[in-house]
Amino acid sequence: MKQIEIVNYEQLWCDLVRLGEERRKRKTKNHSEDQWHGKAAVFDQRVSERWQQQDSSRTFVIKSLSDFPASTVMDIGAGSGAWVSLIAPYAKTVTAIDPSESMLAQLERRIEEEKLLNVNIVKGCWPEVKVDRHDISFCSHAMYGTEDFPAFIRGMQESTNKRIILLIRAPGEEGLMAQAMNMVWGHPYDSPNYQIAMQILWQMGIFPNVIMEDDRLWKPWSHPTREAALEEIKHRLGLFEPGEWDAPLSALLEANLRFEEGKYVWPTAMRTALLYWDV
Repeated sequence: MKQIEIVNYEQLWCDLVRLGEERRKRKTKNHSEDQWHGKAAVFDQRVSERWQQQDSSRTFVIKSLSDFPASTVMDIGAGSGAWVSLIAPYAKTVTAIDPSESMLAQLERRIEEEKLLNVNIVKGCWPEVKVDRHDISFCSHAMYGTEDFPAFIRGMQESTNKRIILLIRAPGEEGLMAQAMNMVWGHPYDSPNYQIAMQILWQMGIFPNVIMEDDRLWKPWSHPTREAALEEIKHRLGLFEPGEWDAPLSALLEANLRFEEGKYVWPTAMRTALLYWDV
């Protein structure tokens, strides 16, 4: 029997978080500890545009709130508060947790405008921040900055009475970034994602239910030039200088990008996975 190499998924998650942080530092001119400084309003607008289309995640969250009426809900990484707005009318109380001053300013404005009287704000990073137990714990795409994913989940388990819900990106393993990662690093993962999270959860003895959103809901990446696309793909791979991979990556982009309305558009290969389990 052929020997099987065991992947350390916890370490892979941690390494990809660190790569993402290094990429952000190199790419942005904003060196503030608050990575959303000057960008929170734009993020909020993107969410509003995306939510013009119906999706299975919001449908399921509303159903969960109906299944557990008058629940206390914790939103980890609440950001500008789109989910808070959705959840608050169905919940007894909502505790919105986020470390970003910029995002919390957007959230406070939303709470005031929409008169959401049952929302409490807690500034801090999960799982360092301490809160009382809640009936439902919810996190939408806010786990990508945590190096210790098991600790993140254990914190949710210890703080939840009824149900945990996670929304996390689920890239296709046939996608362009997956092809590039396989070419350079021998695996398809360019960032912390659903596939890695599931492996870690299984190792923790957690076997979530999964609902996949339609892949049409993620807007594809685009760049004004092939050179800009090459720079993007290299940064995502952790290749920050010119080198041996420039030519093969350029060829990969040329074979996969399509030119539309003056831009080079990437093929769509991303979904959101909703994971949930009762505790």
